Amino acid sequence: MNMHRSEPLPPQRVPVAIIGGGQAGLSMSWHLKQAGIEHVVFERKRCFSEWREARWDSFCLVTPNWQCRLPGFPYAGPDPKGFMLREQIVEYLDAYIASFKPPVLEGVEVTRVERDAEGGFHLRTSAGDFIAQQVVLANGVYQVPIIPRSAERLPPHILQLHSSNYRNPQSMPAGATLVVGSGQSGCQIAEDLHLAGRQAHLCVGRAPRSPRVYRGREVTDWLTESGYYDIPYENHPQKATVREKTNHYLTGRDGGREIDLRQRALEGMKLYGLFKGVEGPRFLFEPDLTRNLAEADRSYNNIRELVDKHIRDQGIDAPVEPPYVPAWTPPHDPVELDYEAAGITSIVWAIGFTPDYRWVDLPVFNGRGQPVQRRGVTPVAGAYFLGLSWQNTWGSGRFADVGRDAEYLFGHIAAALAGSERRVQAA
Repeated sequence: MNMHRSEPLPPQRVPVAIIGGGQAGLSMSWHLKQAGIEHVVFERKRCFSEWREARWDSFCLVTPNWQCRLPGFPYAGPDPKGFMLREQIVEYLDAYIASFKPPVLEGVEVTRVERDAEGGFHLRTSAGDFIAQQVVLANGVYQVPIIPRSAERLPPHILQLHSSNYRNPQSMPAGATLVVGSGQSGCQIAEDLHLAGRQAHLCVGRAPRSPRVYRGREVTDWLTESGYYDIPYENHPQKATVREKTNHYLTGRDGGREIDLRQRALEGMKLYGLFKGVEGPRFLFEPDLTRNLAEADRSYNNIRELVDKHIRDQGIDAPVEPPYVPAWTPPHDPVELDYEAAGITSIVWAIGFTPDYRWVDLPVFNGRGQPVQRRGVTPVAGAYFLGLSWQNTWGSGRFADVGRDAEYLFGHIAAALAGSERRVQAA
């Protein structure tokens, strides 16, 4: 028997390492490949795995198809004003991969990134070690599902799912479902259950809502035309706090429409305030349902006012719509619910994700563990973030403008590599 251990292989060297094979990482790969810059994309699962595995059956885009404009691959289908379904989105993304064949290592997990003694970056991966001159952290912010500790106090016969594991009403047990969280996922899942004739209970948080069509046009068109989507976060009225905001809820379902929770309440959906916890056989809620619905309406009306201002400023002839009138007002703010008496047999936790950067051993985070960056450029030379929410504008991290963010960072990467090459030649 040979008892000699083989020596570990030396690290492979590559000019640029991209961590994450989603829309951000592959947008950067496209720019690098066009420039002939050698690089590797590490993807621990399969490219675009979240779109394949973590979306429910009736999922569709919230923004119109024409906003799918990944680098070199704008939407070219027959319905630019429509909203692609999950399977169509996956087909679009697979076609994007096939269009330029990025150098991706699928099924390879990066377990650590740290500075290298020579000034580059040492990546430890499940496929061996790599040394990169530049590194792009493009693994996204939707990594660890948030489940509150109070979930541990629920009896085992109540099925608990995170929104990323919900698929359809038929897969849920008989009985009512409580959906916790009123962002895009929470509202759309609650509607999915409601439209299937299931009793849905929804905890309404502080997520804003948006009109879909106003004064004769899709609101996305109005906001694009007015330049709102091009406002960098430094110039946004809410400044950097806009990065903390939940996405507006609306839907692309049925050709695209608004989600009015007040109307759904009239139809039988049960609404509550923020989820507070579990106490014996009761769910506890904050007494803030009335306020949260009013805040969502305020956001809705603010967007209408932005459109009104653009129409006035440009002298556009557009039909006038009457003011929004709430269809329903809560008679009181419920603070508890006996879940056994209400027949609740399942819960969908739709309160988001937290990023997981424990594997990044670089001084690029603040005291709250958040990335420190400006347009993706960090204080560590050669290290970049890509795909963050509001990294620069509303479209950052989305199909709409992640390619623009990638192009900006590509300029930094190409300049740094050219400078490094000049220094080598001079030496």
